[in-house]
Amino acid sequence: MASFKRVLLCYDATREGRQALCEGAELARQSRAQTHLLAVLDRLDQRHGADAITAVPLGSAEQAAKDILDESVTRLREFGLEVTGHFVVGNPIDEIARCCNELKPDLVVLGHHRRGMFARWWDGRDDKRLLDRLSRAVLVVHAQKDIEAAAVS
Repeated sequence: MASFKRVLLCYDATREGRQALCEGAELARQSRAQTHLLAVLDRLDQRHGADAITAVPLGSAEQAAKDILDESVTRLREFGLEVTGHFVVGNPIDEIARCCNELKPDLVVLGHHRRGMFARWWDGRDDKRLLDRLSRAVLVVHAQKDIEAAAVS
């Protein structure tokens, strides 16, 4: 297994993000890596369209995201990691790439959300652009449905 000195975990509180956080945290712990947890509040997620804004004000969504980040940092520290939290508002692709340029992690861990081609076209995202912008190891994690089913049982 490769050993990593610095790991960037990208977390968005989704099922896929939680799975990526768990797997990335375990890799960071095994490698005794300095760990960074990045939460990006996507401005596009605050809108249903160019002219319609959701009922949740940006300030409320921002505070909720910061609270989730703080809770996650605490849990990762309890798990035995040396971790620093980072919170930004913006386009996730741009912000993850910017953070990688600043922090220079050996490994970036991301959760992948399965969406159809129409959904990708509709929201204007082209997530694969991120992989083209990163010059480091990337672990892309899919949430496993059987893990969720076992948790419910």
